[in-house]
Amino acid sequence: MSSVPLPGLDPEKLRSLLDRERPGLVSGPLSARLIEGGRSNLTYAITDGAGRWVVRRPPLGHVLATAHDMKREHRVISALHPTAVPVPEPVVLCEDETVLGAPFYVMEYVPGIPYRTADELAALGPERTRATVFELVDVLVELHSVDPAAVGLDDFGRPDGFLDRQLRRWGKQLAASRSRDLAGVDELHAGLGRALPRSPAPAVVHGDYRLDNVLVGPDDRIRAVLDWEMSTLGDPLTDLGLLAMYSVQLPLVDAPISTAAAAPGHPSVDEIVARYARRSGRDVSGVSWYTAFAWFKLAVILEGIHYRHALGQTVGAGFDRIGGLVPVFIGRGLTALQDD
Repeated sequence: MSSVPLPGLDPEKLRSLLDRERPGLVSGPLSARLIEGGRSNLTYAITDGAGRWVVRRPPLGHVLATAHDMKREHRVISALHPTAVPVPEPVVLCEDETVLGAPFYVMEYVPGIPYRTADELAALGPERTRATVFELVDVLVELHSVDPAAVGLDDFGRPDGFLDRQLRRWGKQLAASRSRDLAGVDELHAGLGRALPRSPAPAVVHGDYRLDNVLVGPDDRIRAVLDWEMSTLGDPLTDLGLLAMYSVQLPLVDAPISTAAAAPGHPSVDEIVARYARRSGRDVSGVSWYTAFAWFKLAVILEGIHYRHALGQTVGAGFDRIGGLVPVFIGRGLTALQDD
């Protein structure tokens, strides 16, 4: 780790803040490294040689406050930490932008692996892979069983009209990054609107729940759920639909998208949905709509990445293949919607 300032993080300024806010927590000079992999907020691992922590802050440059709200992330993990949902223990929230140039928060460091690819899971073998994914489902059930009012999150979102707002939001995102004809995307968007389901009782929703957003320990138990930047109070079946979508094998070759579903032993979509239904007691008969919405949402996200790549605004391997995946996601969404 480096003891010199990194882009977006100055160890000396951070040490001064921690000494002031949490006296005795840090016993020596801090060193830090950037944790690779995040494509939105920046994450750093820091240590004084004895203890380890993690710093989360918005990306450098101009950002949308609503998309990179550190206070909101800190609030949800603080509320959930006393519950059965595994989240890192929050240490401190700093809204003073003179410290690191933006609001940020510090949380405990949790060791574990965020499994992203089929090759990574293959090292576990089929039985352990199956158990790990079912653990992922069980933790989602725990999250959705939390009473928002009991943990102070009853005003964390606006559940009334949640699905309608989500659909309109992603429709606007599509319009903002539309640079080519995409067969079927308007049909998918309109079909989702016509078949809008009635939401069940609201729950705390993660918003991006998948295997590479959790840390798995050597015992195959989930040690921490990460990346709460899209969390809110809303329809819990949106999390299930997204998890179902990520559990379908896709023709991905060197593309920057999770390939975990292709691992031997990974449960099928039907097995995942059935386990969630059994453990939660929720009616999941309309899950096809939520899965179709997840396909649409990811198609919009991928189209945005393709658009930025075409403008030369992305760096890294695999982005040149993203554009070819968008029609695949649209087609899968249309198929799922027909199954509803």
